Amino acid sequence: MKDYIEERAVAIANYIIDHNATVRQTAKRFGISKSTVHKDCTERLISINPALAAQTRVVLDLNKSERHIRGGMATKEKYQYQHRLAICSREEK
Repeated sequence: MKDYIEERAVAIANYIIDHNATVRQTAKRFGISKSTVHKDCTERLISINPALAAQTRVVLDLNKSERHIRGGMATKEKYQYQHRLAICSREEK
């Protein structure tokens, strides 16, 4: 494996652990795809640093277990925002 890939995998793992970041947040931060983040954390990191891979897996599993809640909250916020806009536009008339 190329050195820069190993360095990236370790940097990604440290970022996920330090910030409790999701795969999407990490991908955006590093300017790579979600698939690359996932592959680095689940496959490549195990051969590079198994202890770091285990810590990263804990955060990723927690994020996975909470994702349905995050999705529901995003939908709720979206419709609350639209509702507030509708009320404000009625009050201006």
